[in-house]
Amino acid sequence: MEVLVAVIAFAGAVLAAITTGVVVGRIREKPSGWLVAWAVTTGALCLSLGAIATGQLIGFGPVTFRLFQITGSLVAPLWLAVGVAQLVARKAFPRFAGWLLGGALTGVGAVIMLIDPISSAFTKTFPPADEFWDIWPEWLLRAVHVVVIGMLVIWLLIAVLRGRKGDDYDLDNMNATVALAPAGIAVAVALEFTLPGIVVVAFMAATAGAVWYALARPLAPYEDEDEEEDEPDAREPQDEWSGRGRRGSDDRPAPPAQVPPRRSGLGDLVAEYRAGEQGDVDYAARMQPSDAFGGQPQGPRAGQDGYSGPRGREYTMPPAADADYAMPGAAPEYSMPQAAPEYSMPQAAPEYGPPQTGRPEYGVPATGTVFPGADMAANLGVGFGGSGAAAPRQGGSVRPSPNIYGLLTVFTLIDGSGEAFDKLAEETVEAVQRNEPDTLVFVCHGVKSAPLQRIVYELYRDEVGYTEHQRQPHMERFATERTALVLAANVIELTVNAAKVVPLPTTFR
Repeated sequence: MEVLVAVIAFAGAVLAAITTGVVVGRIREKPSGWLVAWAVTTGALCLSLGAIATGQLIGFGPVTFRLFQITGSLVAPLWLAVGVAQLVARKAFPRFAGWLLGGALTGVGAVIMLIDPISSAFTKTFPPADEFWDIWPEWLLRAVHVVVIGMLVIWLLIAVLRGRKGDDYDLDNMNATVALAPAGIAVAVALEFTLPGIVVVAFMAATAGAVWYALARPLAPYEDEDEEEDEPDAREPQDEWSGRGRRGSDDRPAPPAQVPPRRSGLGDLVAEYRAGEQGDVDYAARMQPSDAFGGQPQGPRAGQDGYSGPRGREYTMPPAADADYAMPGAAPEYSMPQAAPEYSMPQAAPEYGPPQTGRPEYGVPATGTVFPGADMAANLGVGFGGSGAAAPRQGGSVRPSPNIYGLLTVFTLIDGSGEAFDKLAEETVEAVQRNEPDTLVFVCHGVKSAPLQRIVYELYRDEVGYTEHQRQPHMERFATERTALVLAANVIELTVNAAKVVPLPTTFR
């Protein structure tokens, strides 16, 4: 039996040492109070299990017994409970009280257990504490075990209640606490009631494994961590030891009374929705047209419709100085403004539209599949209003063809892979532009509020066009090479209920 206990203790000591290295690495990246407490816990478990393994093989002595009792019976369970308090507590007071209690009991207890005389002789048998300690160390350890059990039970109940009704942060803290609290309670109970050595050693090794699980398990990608760095005044300042769990903050700030609408794209809305942004944000208002350069949305002025044009007309554009740049079939008042020859739009590949009759192509290099505005609208089945509208869609309509098939894919990238993914996406878009006439729109978006997210928006003439798109060699390459760059992907199937399509502004290379 002694050999079996020694083997389990040695394996637990190795696990505790590895876990200590993991915790120290996390502390170097981002110091937090719960990490420091758990580093003390795992370090103490490593020393205690090492002392037990040595004592079971060569016999216990005053040194190995004191080392096992101070580290395994006093320090490890106490600082595990302190770490759980640092993780779950939202206020500064309970965290400070945890530090104060842990430091005081550790200091006083270590001094008493170092100087107190030992009253019996040792053997290779696992030594029960009450047979060797005098009354002061015995009652001190009993008090510590009662405090540890009480703290872990209270914080476990709080974490479970918050996790059932809270957000992803509370759920993650609950999962960690559910793993750690029972392990710490089991160690305290086994030591207090002097259970067999194999049970005590197994519970200590399980506690080290629970700490490793709480640190190594995958966490949700909380996008607000980057926003907190950009907005230091949004939360109370902290020192390096007051970081709370995966939140890193003391209190949840009260939501602002009113959030003014701001200009936002589809990528921002999807990222904010997936990150769990809640509150009184009017998403519909945020997608309304705004004035130039990101001003606040304004209602139509007197005598104008919602598109800032004269009432009775739609899609009004600035007057053109040269009819050569007019939209096909449009009256002069719907013309595009004249550009100097050296700044004109580049010619698009002829396979993306019907034969041209002298008007320029509106290419969009490396941002999506390219069509001139009117031709793209024709592929979508959308007409332009006004006297110059295309013949098949007299009067204009924003209703597209019912056969159009769309996808929106949200990619969450691995940290540091953004540049490689963007290069791969650009090469894929260029290949789609050259080879896929049935791909109407293929755009890769970045997300301002989430630097590790990309959104790919796709529209196809029909599902047959989508099937052909998937079979292309460049898409097979895109699907294969992005595997090493993407952490997760969410795919949403789309239908198009209404559309307005115009050429995108371009950056010339």
